[in-house]
Amino acid sequence: MKIMNTGGTFNKVYDPVSGMLDVPYDNEAIEEIVERFAYDVEIAGMLYKDSLEMTDEDRQQLIDIIDVDDEEVYVIVHGTDTMDLTSAALAAWMEEDEEERVIVLTGAMVPYSIDKAEASVNLGMALGYAATQPAPGVYICMSGIIAPYDRIRKNREEGIFEIV
Repeated sequence: MKIMNTGGTFNKVYDPVSGMLDVPYDNEAIEEIVERFAYDVEIAGMLYKDSLEMTDEDRQQLIDIIDVDDEEVYVIVHGTDTMDLTSAALAAWMEEDEEERVIVLTGAMVPYSIDKAEASVNLGMALGYAATQPAPGVYICMSGIIAPYDRIRKNREEGIFEIV
């Protein structure tokens, strides 16, 4: 199992100079969470972007990296605003190439650096679910639920993800 870190709110930290929340070019939030696990998890970082800044080229880069990797199970830490676009792109690639992998996307509505609970729960749930060897496919794990990517969506008014 491998964690791919693309950035997003999950990873953001406050920059006192700019007064902004920035996505750092590191995996520190994820590393801090998984250091408590009873097993080792490989972490690979890429992009380090707010998901609103992600492009189709970024999504293709993620697909290309996974395509040449031999890992069968991935948890992708991703920003919540375009998680649906990335999960749909991954699912289309998997269908086209007849891939038999498990990919679980997760993130956080509040940065780990501000509130450790949500990010920790989401990542822990995503990793735990991925470890159960579910059917191949693309899933989203947010707000205490895990579902196939096309059965879960972000409710922007409520600030949660929900089954549709």
